[in-house]
Amino acid sequence: MTDTQNNIININGTEYDTDSFNNEQKYVIAQIRDLQARFEVEKFKLDQTQVALQSFTSALLKSLEESQEEEVVPEITQPKQLVN
Repeated sequence: MTDTQNNIININGTEYDTDSFNNEQKYVIAQIRDLQARFEVEKFKLDQTQVALQSFTSALLKSLEESQEEEVVPEITQPKQLVN
């Protein structure tokens, strides 16, 4: 791939050679690329956070269920004696 091909970007279906952009346009493209990279990093972090949140929520629910099971102790009763 040549350097020219690396500088071609597609905006709304039209290809542009960024070498022909003025300094302001190049600056805006650099900003957009940086923001796209940041977005991907933040999305990656959000995915991790969502999985961690689900995991901790599941752990809490499991712990609560186990606590309730421990509290429910069946009452042991003496068998009734039959009078003869």
